[in-house]
Amino acid sequence: MVNHAYTQGESHSFEFDEHFLLDGEPFKVLGGSIHYFRVHPTDWHRSLANLKAAGLNTVETYAAWNMHEPHEGEFDFSGQLDIARFVDEAAELGLWAIVRVSPFICAEWEFGGLPAWLLPKRNMRIRSKDPKYLAQVAAYYDHLLPQLVERQVTHGGNIIMMQVENEYGSYCTDKDYLRAIRDLMTERGVDVPLVTSDGPWRACLRAGSLIDDGVLATGNFGSHSAENLAALKAFHAEHGRTWPLMNMEFWDGWFSRWGQPVNRRAADDFAHDVRECMGIADGICLYMFHGGTNFGFMNGCSARREHDLHQVTSYDYDAPLNEQGNPTAKWYALRDVVRDLFPDAETGEPLTKGSISAAPAKLTAKVGLFDTLESIAEPIRSQFPRPMEDLGQAYGYTLYRTYDEADADEIKYRIIDARDRAQFFMNGELKATQYQEEIGADIMASPSKPVGNRIDVLVENMGRVNYGAKLLADTQHKGIRTGVMADLHFLTDWEQWCLPIDNTDHIDWGAGHAAGQPGFYRYDLELAAGALGTEEQPNDAYLDMRGFGKGCVIVNGANVGRFWDLGPIRSLYVPHGLLREGANDIIVFETEGVFADVLPLSSEPVIDEVPEGEE
Repeated sequence: MVNHAYTQGESHSFEFDEHFLLDGEPFKVLGGSIHYFRVHPTDWHRSLANLKAAGLNTVETYAAWNMHEPHEGEFDFSGQLDIARFVDEAAELGLWAIVRVSPFICAEWEFGGLPAWLLPKRNMRIRSKDPKYLAQVAAYYDHLLPQLVERQVTHGGNIIMMQVENEYGSYCTDKDYLRAIRDLMTERGVDVPLVTSDGPWRACLRAGSLIDDGVLATGNFGSHSAENLAALKAFHAEHGRTWPLMNMEFWDGWFSRWGQPVNRRAADDFAHDVRECMGIADGICLYMFHGGTNFGFMNGCSARREHDLHQVTSYDYDAPLNEQGNPTAKWYALRDVVRDLFPDAETGEPLTKGSISAAPAKLTAKVGLFDTLESIAEPIRSQFPRPMEDLGQAYGYTLYRTYDEADADEIKYRIIDARDRAQFFMNGELKATQYQEEIGADIMASPSKPVGNRIDVLVENMGRVNYGAKLLADTQHKGIRTGVMADLHFLTDWEQWCLPIDNTDHIDWGAGHAAGQPGFYRYDLELAAGALGTEEQPNDAYLDMRGFGKGCVIVNGANVGRFWDLGPIRSLYVPHGLLREGANDIIVFETEGVFADVLPLSSEPVIDEVPEGEE
């Protein structure tokens, strides 16, 4: 099989019959996943170059709808969201590209990539042929697909395939919906081969594929390749097809969740299984090749029957490249497998980065959330509390405030129907913290005055589920959905303060600070000349968050993600592209009243050790 690279300026063709055909000759797709929205653009070239150096010829990425259309009708394809530039950088390195433009991506990404502003449209069903939903997808595609159409191989570019939907066979059987998404794509100029990807067993493939419509069915798995590819082949044969066998997601690692050990997969086990798959399949994409980071509030959530499990900020995934983008033992094992199986594959040495060595960032200012509230938000008033999305907010925190009289020395309060994590304060004093199924339990509080006792409920959206039936559940509407009760009656006359933590420039640092309350903490990180390394080997940073409780961090205006002393990862990765020589402004929003006078840097991720026998 040919294995040559993309050549700019030359005409190429890509199609499939029994095999993938590049310029009319059989072609083995050796791919790896890198999500442009999880890697800072200053590192795209390095990650792509390391993919090529491992002997792979194709990069695969999703497109994240919720990032490109953060507000209905407002689109962004700049900076880290410049998907066209990402594809072009791959082309410059001679790499082919597969772009999975399905409106839903899963990907352990917030709400599976669906924008939160869909949620208030309660008379619309997502991921279905509902015309109202398809109209929203069409508007998105009107802006997304022009970024990609001219970069298809059929137009002289390097995109060889696009994906219609993602693991739809694990969700529904609506073929009309799948055809509608396909038609939205082709009507806007997509003419490269189309694929679907699902679990490799018949039930998933039958429900999620459009095989009878000429769309290639591919499978997702990370082991037992001979068995899974045989099942995929049998499904093709059942429909009279002798098509290429492709693993669209070879799971080389796994993601991590708060409060659980970091997932690891041994390099030799990975090498054994990837060798088996590469030896049989016509195509493989390693998921992930470089996982990167769930910057901001973009971590997803694993849906469970009772207690959903939110994922951590790091999307290291135990991939061939670690979160920072440096090669791991898996990278070298992968290169060895490729060299052995495909001696003509172009391989090389990896590009590496270092870590910043600098004095800790020093605390320069602090202010309580309640003290600076009016400088960073304006209240929205209503008789009863409203969900976050109905307030026009997608991510972060919402503060709900009302006032209550003292009918007794001790009053029982209950938060009714809220998500995901709620802190209940009376007159600025924390009375309870409740999470998921704890919400609704009694909160006993003693008023300090007869009237005008201030009730504050700070609710955090910890990340919406990224797959499954719960995509349609009320639990994806964050904040307080029903109300707060005192004794047997609902409290009324609420103020709601939206806190997406995106306007830290408006914080009033002189407003005051009280112990034990949520607050903002400002740190100055001074980086000497040369601290960021060189263009050939830049230096990144890891913020050691062990001196803090729970919250998020803003570095030079960019939200680098959440931290939580629950672990397992107690640091936050900061790419060199967000830092600068001289003064760097770091703002920590912390909800537990736990902070430190200095914010240390670490040379590597800070990960909780798992006691022996508990992993």
